[in-house]
Amino acid sequence: MTNRLVLGILAATALAFSAGTALADFHLTILHINDLHSRIEPINKFDSTCSAKEAKAGECFGGIARVKGAIDGKRQQLKGANLMVLDAGDEFQGSLYYSSFKSGPVAEFMNGIGFDAMAIGNHEFDDGPAELDKLIGAVKFPILSGNTIAAKGSLLDGKYKGYVIKEIGGDKVAIVSVLATDTAETSSPGKDITFEDEIAYLRKAVKEIEATGVDKIVALTHVGYLKDQEIAAKVDGIDVIVGGHSHTYLSSTDDKAAGPYPTLVKNPSGIDVPIVTAYAYSKYLGDLAVTFDDKGVVTAATGAPLLLDATVTPDEGYAARVEELGKPLEALKAKVVGAASEIIDGDRTSCRVRECTMGNLVADAALDRVAGQGVTVSIANGGGLRASIDAGDVTMGEVLTVLPFQNTLATFQVDGAGLKEALENGVSQVDEGAGRFPQVAGLKYTFDRSKPAGSRITAVEVKEGDAFVPLDPAKVYGVVTNNYVRAGGDGFKTFADKAANAYDFGPNLEDVVAEYLTTHNPYKPYIDGRITDATPAGYVPPKK
Repeated sequence: MTNRLVLGILAATALAFSAGTALADFHLTILHINDLHSRIEPINKFDSTCSAKEAKAGECFGGIARVKGAIDGKRQQLKGANLMVLDAGDEFQGSLYYSSFKSGPVAEFMNGIGFDAMAIGNHEFDDGPAELDKLIGAVKFPILSGNTIAAKGSLLDGKYKGYVIKEIGGDKVAIVSVLATDTAETSSPGKDITFEDEIAYLRKAVKEIEATGVDKIVALTHVGYLKDQEIAAKVDGIDVIVGGHSHTYLSSTDDKAAGPYPTLVKNPSGIDVPIVTAYAYSKYLGDLAVTFDDKGVVTAATGAPLLLDATVTPDEGYAARVEELGKPLEALKAKVVGAASEIIDGDRTSCRVRECTMGNLVADAALDRVAGQGVTVSIANGGGLRASIDAGDVTMGEVLTVLPFQNTLATFQVDGAGLKEALENGVSQVDEGAGRFPQVAGLKYTFDRSKPAGSRITAVEVKEGDAFVPLDPAKVYGVVTNNYVRAGGDGFKTFADKAANAYDFGPNLEDVVAEYLTTHNPYKPYIDGRITDATPAGYVPPKK
């Protein structure tokens, strides 16, 4: 045990974040965002592009111009104070701005804001290593990920570090980063990228950092709120965790939040580690004030996420640049493809744990498109649905916000046993809100979260004519999904290994859904009981 940790134990009561400070205290403000997902323009309450009507009513949030305005405002307010600006990953993917311009505007806007560091997020690999390589080459700050291992001689070999040590206010602060180890399943890093266990890497990295004499360590992670808590509990030496990936909203004043801001978790030596994250999509700017004593032990951590609403003045230059970039996209975004009679729910808190109306729409649309090809079952991964759509006219821009990945329809054949195996994968991480949760059409299933992963599917029925009949393990079924899932994404390895007559190059999924909305106009969202959660009442998910 290091002297630093011994001192931390002795200071445990002070670590309850008392007001007392010492002469040598070091104060640091950390401003942070995560999971922006190309929400360059302001968003509405459904995390989709804000309309002119909503903007006029003051119902817009975020957007990169507000992020810039808010950070500049804090810099002015804290002039001369110690300040660090961090991004916990997933800048890529989520709107037409990324689909059209890729990483170029990301680098431009982030350089202008002046970030100190960014974590690699899983979606930074959505276009393989090449687009991440472009971003790394274009930004003026370090992009980090210590447990993300690029093979020797590969494109990203030596292009990024695991940690960086920065001098701030005459003191040294380390920023160390890790990425979720299932990124090979949730994105497309390719064969040259592998992942070390997050905790194993951090334990080694902290020792290396402390050996240089640095006693203030911030972990900038893209692993999710639950994993962040596990890291805090198992790794000594980390002082603060700034996270992303799970799109978690924290607040000490809002009872709808997943936890307090900051969330405190005791490390193995009994020292409280503050954990923060700031939801997603540019809606909030995290604002954490941390005090360290002269031994590098945190004695206070306070703050709150700043809602970037109409009270926050957007940076004029950034707003003009966003408008300039958006002009070529306006016609496509504004095209009305149909109307919805009520909200189509695509929220991740619905579509990753239960049947949701957006899941039904997307699965139904895909099945409808290929029904004449002998396909009877449709599966859509809940993580592929990125927003809700409000009632009224539906534009192509809204559809593209829901389905930003430019996935194509993929058809194949698999036997009933393989189909059940795929559904087991889909519900294997439902307590964690993983994106693999299967939204379906032409099929009904029941699952029980209290059973072990791999044994949670208790019933499956497939539609034959106008009736549903039990799944036949030996029968071969025609299935439609997107090319990402068919190739094994989100853990659907069964489809990559067992699919017969696979064709991954159908029409783009967003076009299929847009055409379906046009045909079924106005569209009425619905739930019909195709997914049943049979988990016993009172079930409590095991702690990870």
